[in-house]
Amino acid sequence: MAILNASKRHQPNTGLKMTDLFAQANQANNISFGMGLPDETVFPSAALQKAFTQAIAQEGADIFQYHSTQGPASLRQKIAAMTKTYFGLTASAEQVILTQGGQQAIDMVGRAFLDKNDHIVVEGPTYMGALEAFDSYEPTYHEVPVNDDGMDIAHLKQILRQFPDIKFVYTVPDFQNPTGVTMSLAKRKALLALAEEYDFYIIEDSPYRYLRYTGDMVPSIASLDTSGKVILISSFSKILSPALRTGWLIANKQLIALFLDIKSALDVQPSQISLLAIDQFLAENNIDEHIRAVNAVYKDKCATMVHYLETYLPAHVQFTKPQGGFFLWLSLPEAQDAGKLLLGPVLQEANVVYVPSEIQYASRQIKNQLRLNFTYPSHDDIKDGVMRLAQVLKSI
Repeated sequence: MAILNASKRHQPNTGLKMTDLFAQANQANNISFGMGLPDETVFPSAALQKAFTQAIAQEGADIFQYHSTQGPASLRQKIAAMTKTYFGLTASAEQVILTQGGQQAIDMVGRAFLDKNDHIVVEGPTYMGALEAFDSYEPTYHEVPVNDDGMDIAHLKQILRQFPDIKFVYTVPDFQNPTGVTMSLAKRKALLALAEEYDFYIIEDSPYRYLRYTGDMVPSIASLDTSGKVILISSFSKILSPALRTGWLIANKQLIALFLDIKSALDVQPSQISLLAIDQFLAENNIDEHIRAVNAVYKDKCATMVHYLETYLPAHVQFTKPQGGFFLWLSLPEAQDAGKLLLGPVLQEANVVYVPSEIQYASRQIKNQLRLNFTYPSHDDIKDGVMRLAQVLKSI
């Protein structure tokens, strides 16, 4: 039954959605490589509990009151300092807006720039949550393939020559969701040069940058920007806890004024209780030491998954070997449909969950690829899940 008076863009559709994957991942008999969940053992639960208690005790009743749309200045200052450390970007607290996770920041970008049929560029594949956010504004998508060193700049140039009025390019340059690849320095510089030439913004969505396990850090796109073309999005979801729902957006001061108006209309303000608890946590704990401990856990899990994929996968299946982040990417022969395989033998016989590529492309046309998450499952589940998945792939 159709929803009465719902907008056309929000009418129910029959395609596989993120909510479907959550439902499958939560079933006890399934091994989930599907959702991008952190390992719960790395959550600083006791320290966060203490921080919430202290924040409420120190602030008293005022912590439950309305407060700044932008978020508390003390936390924005700490985020600016983290941004200097991990992104090489010098930004003031006034350039930081706190949001309900990175997801709200992505949606705010869509609200700020997009009218129906406006042209934007996304990577192919890209973060499916960004596509869901942008879909609400009904843009015209242009996909740029992702190579081993990031988006195909030559392909992007072809798009820009044909459609020079692109509003923005959305990219996840560090350990990309979903492929796990990292954009090279040369491509970052080339992307900035094109932003100058064609006058578009770059949305640098980088929640995984803190999670490098091997290799050397590549300068962030924002740190190379000299003219305010980059809007940087990040969050605490991958390094502290996704339940905190705390992300942020960093941009030039003119854009910040626009985003503050949008943020105010969306929810008036972020959660003062959560933000002051995070501020308290950062004041009393060394975030760099915590991130190093998280990286040690995830480095081992990534190596475990790579090892078992190399051991058990059939030779005709290719996969990426990321240096950080949450994900790696499998490519099947072109004739295979990863979505149909998931809903068929992978779930029904192997009891394994992954994310098929169809919902990670704006075009929905590429179906022979899939994303695996290695941070959430245990080492034993990684081994068992890969073995089960490989058995199915060998049989088709």
